[in-house]
Amino acid sequence: MIPAGAHAEQPEKFAAGRILVSPRAGLPAAEFNKIIKTHGAHAARKLGGINVYVVDMPPGREKALLQALERNPHVKFVELDGEVTMQMTPSDTYYSTAWHLPKIGAPAAWDVATGSGVTIAILDGGVEASHPDLAGHMVPGWNFFDNNSNTADVNGHGTKVAGVAAAIGNNAVGATGAAWNAKIMPMRISDGAGNITYYSTVANALTWAADHGARVANISYIVSHVAAVQTAAQYMRSKGGVVVASAGNTGAYTANANTSAIITVAGTDSSDVRASWSAYGPIVDVAAPGVSIRTTAVGGAYGSYSGTSFSSPLTAGVVALMLSANPALQPSQVDSILASTADDKGTAGRDDYYGYGRINATRAIAAAKAAVTSDTSVPVVSATVPSATVKGITTVSATATDNVGVTRVELYAGSTLVASDTASPYSFSWDSTTRADGATSLVVKAYDAAGNVGSKTLSVTVANNTIADTTAPVVTIGNPKAGTTVAGNVGVTVSASDNVAVTSTSLYIDGSLKATGNSSLSYTWNSRKGPKGLHTISAVARDGAGNTKTQAVQVTVN
Repeated sequence: MIPAGAHAEQPEKFAAGRILVSPRAGLPAAEFNKIIKTHGAHAARKLGGINVYVVDMPPGREKALLQALERNPHVKFVELDGEVTMQMTPSDTYYSTAWHLPKIGAPAAWDVATGSGVTIAILDGGVEASHPDLAGHMVPGWNFFDNNSNTADVNGHGTKVAGVAAAIGNNAVGATGAAWNAKIMPMRISDGAGNITYYSTVANALTWAADHGARVANISYIVSHVAAVQTAAQYMRSKGGVVVASAGNTGAYTANANTSAIITVAGTDSSDVRASWSAYGPIVDVAAPGVSIRTTAVGGAYGSYSGTSFSSPLTAGVVALMLSANPALQPSQVDSILASTADDKGTAGRDDYYGYGRINATRAIAAAKAAVTSDTSVPVVSATVPSATVKGITTVSATATDNVGVTRVELYAGSTLVASDTASPYSFSWDSTTRADGATSLVVKAYDAAGNVGSKTLSVTVANNTIADTTAPVVTIGNPKAGTTVAGNVGVTVSASDNVAVTSTSLYIDGSLKATGNSSLSYTWNSRKGPKGLHTISAVARDGAGNTKTQAVQVTVN
């Protein structure tokens, strides 16, 4: 997961004039708007169901605003709204035998479950709803790129993906999906050509699918490393759903960290060897067949296709079989069963090429059927605040673990609910001015899917009005010194202190905001981008009472 106050590895291509920001749960909307308006931006809209905002600003300011917000203590994560392209390789010669299904043991799994009662959301370029091997099992979806109900397939990819997951079986027609009795929810997330989507579009589609009954979602794009998508996937998991995504077809190692929110799938061939085009690395959870996969195609046709775009929906289909066999399974149980029942490949144990191994539907469904789903264990909770005496808006950080899985964590001030957070790491911003001065109990509660509740109580003292704070912070620009001559890349350092606490420090060059931080910050100024001559560097420190202090130095750029 993305740590508090940080952002994920940023994409090369991204939407102009917007970024994605997740404030800590509980931060008042007015305070959030104040933070971003300070930097010339505004919150355009909140993504459905999750605490992530699409924030607009003038094009060209995206990276500067990201840098300014990533050090703010009340921001959980911030990232560019990255552009994602489809993961698909050219079609192989038509392959009439669906080798991938017996390879993973699907026929024996179908003796136990066929996907009945489970809906799979296909987040892609749309699905051909009239295809004879799909039409009988379609349910309404949504077009998130154009914001309408037209989910027709724009380039054929989504129809192929849907068929791998859930083409109707036992009907003497065409192909067979892994979960051939499951329902298909078409979710168009791509542009009109079916090639490009954005992080915000994927996250929006995930929360919509979760709210409309999908238990499984497939994303044949490289998105497992994206904080906003992870947050949306956690939201779906809080409702009992599971998200599966492609590792990608780069053929290269990716250092992105693994996430518990999404099952990420690499591709294998008929010899159970990693396909040369399959990406690999810590992000991979399992592997699945992805070479010459027979499936549905637009125009009521069929064909064989290759890529992790098809390894992913094959795994999503197996997950649907597991949930069909045992609807009470929790997402964390799906994760552990899928991993423990996989056929170990490559290096013994988990490795970066195959994850925990190539999926095995027979063993996964048997284990799912036998899994005990009664749960009486309460989550274990811990929580911290920066200080036992608080004023203004303070942060509260929490951790919660459970034998099955935590669905949400809530913060209470006394008996009043402050906010709820569904995505780890759990963090809150609490406005202490809503309580009278004096002793207050902060209670953090963690819930699991069975309704068990664990809690942790913190005792704090609210001191907003007891002593008026009229002392301004002290702020110092350590480098460069006033009156010096500089050139090239210049390291600017700022430090600040206060009798109570510094809440923010801002750095300006010639009146333009360059960076923000807490009691200290550093910034690399490329002086070559501006004119030669005299320039002013200024730093402003603020405390919780609104006192400010500014220091400025002038330097000459040679």
